Amino acid sequence: MPFGIGATGFALIILIALLLFGPSKLPQLGRAIGTTIREFKAGNKEREGAEDLPLKKDDDSRQ
Repeated sequence: MPFGIGATGFALIILIALLLFGPSKLPQLGRAIGTTIREFKAGNKEREGAEDLPLKKDDDSRQ
């Protein structure tokens, strides 16, 4: 399991989520978490690509 969580811990997290949000809200919550993770990964890839580009030197900043 990811993050070193065993099957029992994962089941406990799911049970707590069911109690807090109810079964009708869990699909919306899962979708929102998935979208957030996807956007974070895309932003991280963009940032990694930008690090490869050389930075422009600003000559005006040395006044």
